Amino acid sequence: MRFRPCIDLHRGCVKQIVGATLAAPTGPVTHFAADRPASWFAERYRLDGLRGGHVIMLGPGNDEAAAGALAAFPGGLHVGGGITPDNAEAWLRRGASHLIVTSFLFVDGQFQPERLANLVDRVGAEHLVIDLSCAPGSGGYRVMTDRWQRATDLAVDTATLARLAPSCSEFLIHATAVEGRQQGPDPDLVALLADASPLPTTYAGGIATADDIELVARRGQGRLDFTVGAALDLFGGAGLRYEDLVTHWSAMGDTGRGAGPT
Repeated sequence: MRFRPCIDLHRGCVKQIVGATLAAPTGPVTHFAADRPASWFAERYRLDGLRGGHVIMLGPGNDEAAAGALAAFPGGLHVGGGITPDNAEAWLRRGASHLIVTSFLFVDGQFQPERLANLVDRVGAEHLVIDLSCAPGSGGYRVMTDRWQRATDLAVDTATLARLAPSCSEFLIHATAVEGRQQGPDPDLVALLADASPLPTTYAGGIATADDIELVARRGQGRLDFTVGAALDLFGGAGLRYEDLVTHWSAMGDTGRGAGPT
């Protein structure tokens, strides 16, 4: 289990946003907007040896900032947000180690396996991370798309994870109901992923304190990596110190599926 850093981009700026509010008529709820470029954060992660972090482009206007981050840490970061077969190879050439994909795989809330196969053909499963960010509903968890406003027909369960595993190298899964709210992680989702995922998997959503990280470690059986956003002092938060996460959770060794790539 280890800490995976993030760089969330909105209109070219590093921000921490309550993800479920991105489509709100009044605009997203923003906890933090950085006065430093994305490349500064990427350089910090490079110097601290934090490979496998996520650069997420939240909407348009983020290509330049994302490219700057990848240039500052070539081969060290994943990039996601609007990834398609048409631009996937270009993002790899810009320095991304992996491409994170979600919305492209769905049409009107319906999973399209042929779209995933197209991406695999273009860049290889070894370069893909499937984002299965989800919300609880009747009968379990469902993948959410369209800025986490639309529930899809794809369940997050043992069968789905096994079905998708040959087409990617990792899973990234936000608990959308708690993401950005600093009210604690979703323990049931953490436990489900620990039991069901056959690949390295990163959990995101709600982590605000050291106790929350310990909960993810315990319920996740040490098999899941994790990311922290709004609670981190690097992003203006008060719950967790970036230096502490680097010290205690950046290189925990191969403790299971969540060890991830090096």
